[in-house]
Amino acid sequence: MSAPTESEVRAALRAAVAAPTEAVAPAADDLNAWLAERANGEDLLDVAYAPLDTPLGVATVAATERGLVRVMLPNEDRDQGLERLAREVSPRILEAPARVDRARRELDEYFAGRRRDFDLEVDLRLLHGEFYRRVLGALAGVGFGQTLTYGEVAALAGNPRAHRAAGTAVGSNPVPIVVPCHRVIRSGGELGNYGGGPEMKRFLLELEGAI
Repeated sequence: MSAPTESEVRAALRAAVAAPTEAVAPAADDLNAWLAERANGEDLLDVAYAPLDTPLGVATVAATERGLVRVMLPNEDRDQGLERLAREVSPRILEAPARVDRARRELDEYFAGRRRDFDLEVDLRLLHGEFYRRVLGALAGVGFGQTLTYGEVAALAGNPRAHRAAGTAVGSNPVPIVVPCHRVIRSGGELGNYGGGPEMKRFLLELEGAI
């Protein structure tokens, strides 16, 4: 069975919160906020998401009660990302900006040059494999303005020869920027691939003064 689409999830949540109540449904313009409030209050919301304006376009951030679960960069297909969250985390997903305000605020501060480190819990359930998790654990220790090669990241993750697997793990990072996979470059000094595209990788490294 395919994962429910966002519209199907929204329809299910509308039905779930439509039980008899003294509350009066709001006008259409406020429906999403009303649904989010009711879903949160009725414990019907497992994954909250909201858009995030960045210098290179609109990203999307999503969080669960465990922490930040997804950062979809501007070049990513948001619908596909939300469908994956519905399939692999929970179909009870809805746009609810208040639930991701902290993550959006810290990312805004980062893009404005006012933040170097993030103080956010992350939920890595979309990342499969122990080595992949060790790679992201190693990435979390790469500081602002620093860079490592794929081989160096593999070594930090406990397997110096697994630079290709380390590259795959870096490319599978569900929470880019917060877990800074953009700080991994090729051994020859080339920037290498990046899920957000080469323009964004260069922008992030220039923002941090790494290049």
